[in-house]
Amino acid sequence: MLLKTRAMKEIIIPTNMHCSSCVVRLGKVLNEETKIHHWSADVSHTSKPVTIHGNLSEREAVALIEKAGFKAFSDETIACEMPEAVQKEAFWADNKVWKKASFNTFNCLIGCSIGDFGMIIYLQMYHPHTPMWLQMLLAIVAGLLTSIALETTILHMKEKLVWRAALKMALSMSFISMVAMEIVMNATDFMITGGKAQLGNINYWLAFIPAALAGFLAPLPYNYFKLKKYNKACH
Repeated sequence: MLLKTRAMKEIIIPTNMHCSSCVVRLGKVLNEETKIHHWSADVSHTSKPVTIHGNLSEREAVALIEKAGFKAFSDETIACEMPEAVQKEAFWADNKVWKKASFNTFNCLIGCSIGDFGMIIYLQMYHPHTPMWLQMLLAIVAGLLTSIALETTILHMKEKLVWRAALKMALSMSFISMVAMEIVMNATDFMITGGKAQLGNINYWLAFIPAALAGFLAPLPYNYFKLKKYNKACH
């Protein structure tokens, strides 16, 4: 196989292969294609994906797989030809989308945590007799506001949007994800600390770790789903 000097792209195509002999048969075809730098096949996975790195298009890759005698499920055919169980597993198996969704969710976590815990500390220090339900409600609202503020700043600086456009875009992003994160974080923190912000107690600060982890994991599948299906970042 020839080495490529320009940037290669990765193509992942589900197939109907089922064993190592299939992989050998496919290799006889793919190894002859000079546009392919390297490739691999995972017949242990439900979708039997073939991963190709090179300078060919997805259509060309599909044609090569079919030339070897197998069925290839491209983006255009996967919905109507792949078994439903395979479709579902392949949908949730995109590592690139998981990484991007995790990054988006982490940004939201930072923004929510600033307002959330800031409000709790403020109320505990200056208004300790505030009812617990009101503390949680105010903490959620504060977390949403700081998350939107952080996202607006990121959009302004990273995407070079004017402040008004950045704020509008930040407001249009998923409140479902942020609200879920806020509720889970507050509920976890309450179960551990009883809702008391004892600033001098190390256990209070250690409680932030499981609370933040729970807040991160709760909206992550939803963020992945929205990003994968609609190519929209939630934060």
